[in-house]
Amino acid sequence: MDVFHALQQRRSVRAFLPQAPSADTVRALMEGAARAASGGNLQPWRVLALTGEPLAQTLQAVAQAQPEAYANSLSYPPDLWEPYRTRRFANGEDLYRSIGIPRDDKAARLEQLGKNAEFFGAPVGLFICVDQRMGLPQWMDLGIYLQSLMLLAVENGLATCAQGFWRRYDGALAAHLGLPANYSVAVGVALGFEDTQAPINTLQASRAPFEEWAELRGF
Repeated sequence: MDVFHALQQRRSVRAFLPQAPSADTVRALMEGAARAASGGNLQPWRVLALTGEPLAQTLQAVAQAQPEAYANSLSYPPDLWEPYRTRRFANGEDLYRSIGIPRDDKAARLEQLGKNAEFFGAPVGLFICVDQRMGLPQWMDLGIYLQSLMLLAVENGLATCAQGFWRRYDGALAAHLGLPANYSVAVGVALGFEDTQAPINTLQASRAPFEEWAELRGF
């Protein structure tokens, strides 16, 4: 599989089979993704992969914790403007439509949101962490690592879902996972084999047309 094909195939999967990939496979993904570019070769990521009892214990710790007060401001800017507001709204509506949840069924929507806290049933959960003293350039490096990891997963027949959700429980996770001082969870990643029979996995997020966000000059 070439990189372009992997990019076309990658998407956020939200229902997984119980079978876990092997430790060798998970390590190969994590280690391979570390070839990602980083400014000054800082390699600012710290990555934990959990399965089995360690994963179950972590999910239990989060279930007993309270989300942090500032968490809602971490994923998107406040008062999101166009065209980003419409893109986010459309993506959410498409997701709930794929599983037959109408807009006025708030309880069902909250139940679906709660599945974030279970890694959507994935048998492996990864936490990509960063030293809080790092700046925006290093967070961009984390994004390059994350994309590399997800593309390698596709190449190996695996599915992923990157989740900013876990930043809501950064303090509880840092304590439970025993992260070094100053480290925070930047993003979680659900990893496993896709449940191809799950309706939610029929969702294919749209992309804005090239002309909306790009220009070619001097060609």
